[in-house]
Amino acid sequence: MPVFDFNNAPAKDQEPECTYEVFYSNERTASADHPMLVLGDKEAGLSHHACGVFTNPVRKTAFEWKEDGETCSVDIVKIDARFVSLLKWLGENHINVRLSGEKREEGYCVYRIREMAFGGGSKLSAEDGFLQFMIERLLSSDAPSMEIPEEEEEEAGDSMKLTSIQSITDFMNCAGRTLPDNIRLWARRNLAVARSSEVSAEERRHAQRALSIMMNIQWKGNYFPAVDPKEARRILDEELYGMEQVKQRIIETIIQINRTHTLPAYGILLIGPAGTGKSQIAYAVARILKLPWTTLDMSSIHDPEQLTGSSRIYANAKPGIIMEAFSMAGESNLVFIINELDKAAAGKGNGNPADVLLTLLDNLGFTDNYMECMIPTGGVYPIATANDKDQISAPLMSRFAVIEIPDYTEEEKKVIFSDYALPKVLKRIGMEKEECVLTPEGLDAVIALHRNTSGIRDLEQAAEHLAVNALYQIEVDHLRTVTFDGEMVRNLLR
Repeated sequence: MPVFDFNNAPAKDQEPECTYEVFYSNERTASADHPMLVLGDKEAGLSHHACGVFTNPVRKTAFEWKEDGETCSVDIVKIDARFVSLLKWLGENHINVRLSGEKREEGYCVYRIREMAFGGGSKLSAEDGFLQFMIERLLSSDAPSMEIPEEEEEEAGDSMKLTSIQSITDFMNCAGRTLPDNIRLWARRNLAVARSSEVSAEERRHAQRALSIMMNIQWKGNYFPAVDPKEARRILDEELYGMEQVKQRIIETIIQINRTHTLPAYGILLIGPAGTGKSQIAYAVARILKLPWTTLDMSSIHDPEQLTGSSRIYANAKPGIIMEAFSMAGESNLVFIINELDKAAAGKGNGNPADVLLTLLDNLGFTDNYMECMIPTGGVYPIATANDKDQISAPLMSRFAVIEIPDYTEEEKKVIFSDYALPKVLKRIGMEKEECVLTPEGLDAVIALHRNTSGIRDLEQAAEHLAVNALYQIEVDHLRTVTFDGEMVRNLLR
């Protein structure tokens, strides 16, 4: 058994202290008055064209150069927020640069950075063009948000961390037991293919790509923490008006999850007319469960291969949409929102996309043709939407708990228009509530014109039409408020 002795391990380096402050600028041209960064040149040792390297700003926040055989260093005092990441990149890659700047009372104000040839010569390297390209792009951009993340934090969304064979091998050796058993065995086989010299380069490339995708997914168990029903109700009330029966069914599902700490055996199928907020309900459930979500729009999927991926025998083979969703989410527990499930039966390729969904919904596992591995789906919660349940096959219907979404009554439409749709539109276009007012007769006229329409999309369009007309009258006729009565509404929306 190996014994590890850390008694003589070197002492941990002292945590570096950040010396610079970030300032925010939208200047399109760098100058001494509007520099990219300021160096603290207290001893006036920097020349006009100082040549050296940035030490990684995360570690030392300094600029170093050689002078008479000795290493000199000055701290970075200020950095334009747009250039923080660029300086970090220059420091991490030890790129020799030449600074042009001007000595001011606050320090050495740098307004130009050029890359130098290796060895400190005066001839610029070929990569200077790339550096100047980045600087020009940064100067032409606006200042970032005031909430800049810590420089030591990893960029969010980098889902492809394990790409090389060496990094994948190291992960398998050190953390392979974090993978499900079948995926761990699959990974060993594909790793052997990726290393083999007896297979074609194309096969090695496909094996390495599949490994990279699979290794970067966090394979979680089926345990789900409890969800606060009161918070779930608050989110539902915030997203939807009325629909008490629908909200109760969702809260019942939440309570079931809290009792079993597992997802229900069946997903949710929301059936109702267009525009009644089915997709909004699906997004609200994903928000309540605090899971990443992805959407499958069945109206645009006509070939099962789009879902299952293509075989590796093809040079341009790639995983299917379902596997890509796992990859983008970065974990195995997620919400699949399947839009327009009633369009799934309209397959125009070599099969029926609806048949592929059956394997995903069974919670037994899903097989992607490109990955060639059974993907655990116990942590997948499907939520589907549809307009016509008669177009959905019986096997698909049996995989869901069906919730029918009723159309809104006229009284509900009045509340939705006056309390939700119109205020939402006014806020979006920058108008005050008092600038666009409807009389009771005007509100009745809006509802009467949309009596035969289902959902609330038409109401939102009507609200925008009225708000934009009010804005036009305010700007042209210099009014303070516009009041719409019944006749004005009918003339405008007819």
